[in-house]
Amino acid sequence: MGVYYDFDEVDIFTLGAVGLPGQRMFLLQVRRGTDQVTVKCEKQQAGAIADYLRKVLHDLPPAEDQPLPAALALAAPADPVFVLGPIGLGYEPATDRVLVQLDELVPVDDTGEPDPELVDDRGRVRIFLTRGQVQAFVEHANALVAAGRPNCRWCGGPVDPTAHICPRMN
Repeated sequence: MGVYYDFDEVDIFTLGAVGLPGQRMFLLQVRRGTDQVTVKCEKQQAGAIADYLRKVLHDLPPAEDQPLPAALALAAPADPVFVLGPIGLGYEPATDRVLVQLDELVPVDDTGEPDPELVDDRGRVRIFLTRGQVQAFVEHANALVAAGRPNCRWCGGPVDPTAHICPRMN
């Protein structure tokens, strides 16, 4: 059976990166007291979550509180429980909470179809966040995603510090 975590309230929801730019592993982490769950994700997934959450916040009153930036650092151990697949995001007006649902990536067969037995058994982390926690996550995630390799001014691709073969340069 896959792992399942449901957090109605959390202390911290954050994003971290381990490794050098171009080789970083991105990790989403949620903490509540001594409970901690870490999920491995792609840089693009982290950016998409932050973009969507920014749009959700745009339609809501400003947050009154935010976690301190130092609290957004990854806590050890940061071993992921699964690799992120589908993402669910929404807003619950009755509780004034933002829902983030992280589902485990399910491997596909040769035809590109997921194994039905694994789909029903995949891991899931459901998190309800305050507007302040969402605002802090968005700011932190945007800075972390932007801290990667710079883009080439001619082709727009990421520049590898050791070598960059630009297709637009002859």
